[in-house]
Amino acid sequence: MSIFESLEQALKNVISNKTRTLLTMLGIIIGVAAVIVIVGLGNGLEGYIAESFSSMGTNTLTVSVLPRGSTRTLSVDDMYEIVEENSEYLDLCSPTVNMSGSMKIGNETYSTTSITGVSEDYLGIKGYSIDSGRALQYSDIYQRGQVCVVGAYVDKAYFGGNAVGETLRISGKSYTVVGVVEQQSTTLEEGGTDDFLYLPYSTAARLSGNGTITSYTITVKDENYVDQSKTVLESSLYAFFSSDDFYSVFSMSEILETMTSMINILVMVLVGIAAISLVVGGIGIMNIMLVSVTERTTEIGVRKSLGAKERYIMQQFVMEAALTSALGGVIGIILGYILSAVGTVAVTALMEETLTIAPTLTAVVVAAGISVAIGILFGYLPAKKAAKLNPIDALHYA
Repeated sequence: MSIFESLEQALKNVISNKTRTLLTMLGIIIGVAAVIVIVGLGNGLEGYIAESFSSMGTNTLTVSVLPRGSTRTLSVDDMYEIVEENSEYLDLCSPTVNMSGSMKIGNETYSTTSITGVSEDYLGIKGYSIDSGRALQYSDIYQRGQVCVVGAYVDKAYFGGNAVGETLRISGKSYTVVGVVEQQSTTLEEGGTDDFLYLPYSTAARLSGNGTITSYTITVKDENYVDQSKTVLESSLYAFFSSDDFYSVFSMSEILETMTSMINILVMVLVGIAAISLVVGGIGIMNIMLVSVTERTTEIGVRKSLGAKERYIMQQFVMEAALTSALGGVIGIILGYILSAVGTVAVTALMEETLTIAPTLTAVVVAAGISVAIGILFGYLPAKKAAKLNPIDALHYA
């Protein structure tokens, strides 16, 4: 008996017991669909996080200086000098001062708007463009100008889209809006990406009551050499302080890699849990095949008495188990793609963020391969039992 004849016979047997076959395949279907959806969700989360970090700048390094303990104080000029000395690796630099005060417009006070002191290069570091008015300039920094640049949400929500030239108050002092940054997010919301205000860092340092600036954002020349750039910057800071206790350097790309690794571990754990249903499905296939051997004992006896070899009998039952499992895998793949599409719509609607559940070809191929392998593995024992039946005993069973 050829492979094709065995396959044809197996297909007839599967079709003749549709309900039993479907119930047998259920564990395989659920397991394969779950694996595909989970892997797709992991890919979607990786893409979402990568996009989020990209907006924050994966080509940036953040330096935090501890103001106490050292005999030397790192000034803004010192940091700019370090960046200039390492211009082969480092590019733009901006001191950053995070303010805790609230913004007041007219008689209304708004506490959700983030207020940050930055340099004239900060918009370039963030990759932002000016929509109207102008950006902060070096003269604003030098003169500690009482000017600011606002995000699109502040412009539209509080000034009706005409913020340039208007004034607002921070910690009791008036500031003139000189520019509005282009909208960054698809939706404008309170406390969102576009709800911010940038002051000259020199002005913000004075407002904060502490003239010492302890945070800097620095871009690297080449994003492919972030680690080398970080090492160079740390070496320069170590040479300045003669110790590594008074500063820390963070890389957004390192944080992204850490979070991606955590997601991959979580996905692998969930895939392992989902794979349990594949094993359960395999056990179900083995159980049904053992029942099938019992039901078809007479048939096996007749075939063996007519000269059918053990390997043909075994081939027949292994083929039937593999076919059942493979069909379950195909249905599971189709179901996995349907659930991924539905899940993408549902998650996006609930989170109001774009998160695509994207199954990979590798996951599909692996899931299909495992489903077939499970059919062969769990079909081997029943097939072996069928092949070893004594034809006389089998005929006597009738």
